[in-house]
Amino acid sequence: MVNRFDGKVILITGAGSGLGQASALQVAKEGAKLSLVDLNASSLQETKNKVLEVVPNAEVLLITANVSDEKEVENYINKTVKKFKKIDGFFNNAGIEGKQSLTEDFDIDEFQKVVNVNLNGVFYGLKSVLKVMREQGFGSIVNTASVGGIRGLGNQSGYAASKHGVVGLTRNSGIEYGQYGISIKAIAPGAIMTPMVEGSLRQIDSEKWEEAGKQFVETNPMKRFGKPEEVAYLVAFLLSDQANFINATVIPIDGGQSYKY
Repeated sequence: MVNRFDGKVILITGAGSGLGQASALQVAKEGAKLSLVDLNASSLQETKNKVLEVVPNAEVLLITANVSDEKEVENYINKTVKKFKKIDGFFNNAGIEGKQSLTEDFDIDEFQKVVNVNLNGVFYGLKSVLKVMREQGFGSIVNTASVGGIRGLGNQSGYAASKHGVVGLTRNSGIEYGQYGISIKAIAPGAIMTPMVEGSLRQIDSEKWEEAGKQFVETNPMKRFGKPEEVAYLVAFLLSDQANFINATVIPIDGGQSYKY
């Protein structure tokens, strides 16, 4: 197979686990140089170790950052450009779920925390990387939205609101920047078995969360959870030159969950 990312630099936030880690592994296998960002330094190192197990000569830059802090976002962009001189692709992925409750009971500080990471963090990433990509005259961006960004999710007002915002940013920025050779799209994962989804299930039932998961997947047409590597295959395609004409849109990867309602 042709290595779609030979000579290309891919920047990934939320790279310490879940979709970010799986996507880092996938694009590294296809030749990418990696700039990996996460709040958790030990998780980042774990991802790097996994990458080097499968691609021993991979170039990997690790940057610890809080994506809800605009200055730290500007810093991870600047460090990546300083190291690699360009950014070909950006998986704008870092996010949190937050606590679950009815909207009337949703704590305002919790709401703001979720929005600060999931929406503001994506916006700060876009704002900084688009300056680099417009000057380059090329680039591909994949934002992580959610099925919660294209329909409602009970007891998750903060999460759903933030992911609806990511969808809006994706469509709007794609319209603005397509003329500069930059394609911007979002993925809308459903229930993918990641640490974040496990955490969500534990909020439903801390002791019998696996049983809660079995009940949950019964609502999915495919009757199972998705796998992080399945999302990584999509992310790699969307970051590649093969997907340059896909712009200002959102692509669900959810086993049909978002179309059932």
